[in-house]
Amino acid sequence: MYEKIGTDQDGRELRLMDILESEPVDVVGNLETQKNIRQVRANIERTLNERERQVITERYGLDGKKERTQREIAADLGISRSYVSRLEKRALEKLRDGLTV
Repeated sequence: MYEKIGTDQDGRELRLMDILESEPVDVVGNLETQKNIRQVRANIERTLNERERQVITERYGLDGKKERTQREIAADLGISRSYVSRLEKRALEKLRDGLTV
């Protein structure tokens, strides 16, 4: 923990202990975030149809995918960008409603 592991941008020695002390871990916050993520994922599966799920997943980079623009999604699905926008809006409203129930 106290052995030198490198240097910082200013050339000072860095130790693992320095890093651990400088970044406090919010365990309760992390658990709450993980719980919220599970709820959103379950809500996506329960609430959205396949096309809406695809648009939301690609648009926001869920499941390890890269975030994509409405135009990119539209080109892949062979639909207009405005239709992707409507699908996205409807899906987000469904998700919002599903979380408040």
